Amino acid sequence: MATKLNPYLNFDGNCEAAFNHYRKVFGGEFAGQGVMRFGDMPVCDEMPPLAEEHKNRVMHVSLPIGSELLMGSDTMPGFGNGPFKIGDNTYVSIHPDSREEADRLFKELSEGGEVEMFMADQFWGDYFGSLRDRFGISWMINYASAL
Repeated sequence: MATKLNPYLNFDGNCEAAFNHYRKVFGGEFAGQGVMRFGDMPVCDEMPPLAEEHKNRVMHVSLPIGSELLMGSDTMPGFGNGPFKIGDNTYVSIHPDSREEADRLFKELSEGGEVEMFMADQFWGDYFGSLRDRFGISWMINYASAL
């Protein structure tokens, strides 16, 4: 199994400032599409409407550091993630080799825990879900067939 793990940091509206600082400290450029914002998401019935002041929040950013990626986003009030609390703002992002492995990991990690977002195909093209396991650890499972 060639599963990859990455730290995933959540912020309360200052993700871009933090990642600009990390980019200055570690060097390099943001990976992929750069800074993706919540206001750039396609509108769908399952998501609550975005308040104007939240559209510029960071939905996702990643910075290569050595052979790994440091990933992050801002939390979004009303998206089911509860109030922001420092200390609860770190996830382990896991990238399995297959959709089947993603489902297995999600099922086993979520047993006795709390599902935040069930595994589903996402508008950015990946198969993704998130949960907090029964030990209080937050996980993001992201299968990208293009990896």
